Amino acid sequence: MPKTLADIKKSLDLHIGKRLILKANGGRKKTVERAGILRETYHSVFVIELDQDEHSFERVSYSYADILTEAVEIVVYEGTEEELVVK
Repeated sequence: MPKTLADIKKSLDLHIGKRLILKANGGRKKTVERAGILRETYHSVFVIELDQDEHSFERVSYSYADILTEAVEIVVYEGTEEELVVK
């Protein structure tokens, strides 16, 4: 697990354009699960383009601090069934 925000950004930079599943804290004991493609990483946030058939909006963004505090968990799919967990 990366220990700093810079490490988290570097690890996500390696997965730009790849398919992923994002699990986020939705508040009030809810967990939100979204599927999409990691499109961009910026200095403070990363952007995921969501699957249009499953979601009513196109994109979501989260900060690297969300991953550091474990409010967000990302599963990146490398190929068919192999998966890599990036927290």
